[in-house]
Amino acid sequence: MIIFNITVNISYAAEKDWLHYMKTVHIPEILATKLPLDCKLLRLLTEIENEGSTYTSQFLFRTMEDFLAYQTHFQADLQEKHHARFSGQYVSFRTLLEEA
Repeated sequence: MIIFNITVNISYAAEKDWLHYMKTVHIPEILATKLPLDCKLLRLLTEIENEGSTYTSQFLFRTMEDFLAYQTHFQADLQEKHHARFSGQYVSFRTLLEEA
């Protein structure tokens, strides 16, 4: 299994709107590609002092080929929609993990 992890620190001012968007629009759009098997959206409990809350979205893919297909055909457009809506209100980084 491959886990595509996206960690986002979202401003407190945008957090409520962002969380609603993630749950009702962004994650359903990603899952609608039929490439990820599932997604977990988690809030970090061990926050550091900053200007927002930190969340992680973990998308589970059956194979690396499925992840690469998502990355090639869908990721850029979906990422741009998210960025256009929340530009300047978040920072993020991505990691790719493999189940041991």
